[in-house]
Amino acid sequence: MLNDLAEYRGKQELFARQSPQRLRALKEHALVESAVSSNRIEGVLVDQKRIGTVLFGKGHLQDRDEEEVRGYQEALSWIHREGAKIPLTPKTLLKLHQMTRPNIWDSGQYKTDDGEIVEKHSDGRVTIRFKPLSAKETPEAIEQLCQDTARMLKSRETPALVALAAFNLDFLCIHPFRDGNGRVSRLLILLLMYHLGFNAGRYISLERIIEQSKERYYETLKQSSEGWHESQHNPWPYINYLLHSIKTLYREFEERFENTTVPRGEKTETVRKAVLSFSGAFHINELLKKCPDTSIDMIRKILRTMRDEGLLECTGRGKQALWRTIR
Repeated sequence: MLNDLAEYRGKQELFARQSPQRLRALKEHALVESAVSSNRIEGVLVDQKRIGTVLFGKGHLQDRDEEEVRGYQEALSWIHREGAKIPLTPKTLLKLHQMTRPNIWDSGQYKTDDGEIVEKHSDGRVTIRFKPLSAKETPEAIEQLCQDTARMLKSRETPALVALAAFNLDFLCIHPFRDGNGRVSRLLILLLMYHLGFNAGRYISLERIIEQSKERYYETLKQSSEGWHESQHNPWPYINYLLHSIKTLYREFEERFENTTVPRGEKTETVRKAVLSFSGAFHINELLKKCPDTSIDMIRKILRTMRDEGLLECTGRGKQALWRTIR
C-alpha cells in the first residue's frame, strides 16, 4: 500500500505539470464536499439549497450548523493555501478548533472536564466505548504528541504515512476538546499530507471518503483504542483503514482527472499564454507539449487567429513551418 501511494504521489506531480486547468476544475467541488461531509459525520447538517451561500457567500448565516460548516471551510482553505508552511504544534491544533467551532465559549481551548465517549445502541442501551485522557493530562500529552510526531517524520525511522495515521489515532484517544475532535482530526490528516507531499486532498474530498465508510472508521477506531492507556493497543486496524482511505482518494483523483474536461475558453487562454512564453521561433509540436489537453486542430486555429491579430508570424510551410511572436 505504501508503494502504491508513493506511485500516486509521483503521478500527482505529473498531472499538475500537464494540466493545471483540470485541477482547478476539481478544487471547488472538493472544498464543498469536504466541508459538508466532515460536519455531517458529526450530525451537523445544512440545507442543500443553502450550501453555496454558506460556503462562498457573504449573506447572513441562519443557525449554529451553518456557522460550523463555514468555519470548517475557512480552516480547510487555510490549510490548502498555506500547506506545509503550517507547523504541527499545539497552537495550530487550537487554532483549527477555534475556526471550526466559531462563537462558542470554549472554542480554541482544551477540555476542562473529564468525559467518556459513549455508544448508543438501537435498543436504547448506552455503553462506554472509550474513556479519553483526563483534562489535566491533555495539554502536556498534546505537546508531547506533536514533538514525537515531528521527530519521527524527520528521522524517517518509521514510514511517514504510518506515522501520520498513528498521530491521528493518538489525537483521537487523547480527545483534547469538549467537542469538535473528529473535525479537527480530519483537518490534521490533510495538513500532514501536505507536509509529506500528498496534495490530492485539495482536489478530492477525504472527508467524503471517510463519511462513506464511517461504520468502518468507527469500528477500526474502537479496535485500535482498546488498551491504549496501557500501551497495549493494536494500532494497525485504524492505520490500515486510514491508509486505505488515502489510497482510495488517489485512485479517485486519477479517475476524475482523466474524465474532467477543460472549458473551451480556458483552453484558448492557456494556448495563447504558452505561445507568448516562447522567446524565439517554435514548432507546433513544441506548443503541443505545453498544451497536452488541446487538440492540434484547435491549436492551429488559435495560431491563425493570433497571426491575424498581428501577434505572430509564420515562416515556412507544412510540417517545417515555424512560428515567432512579433515583439
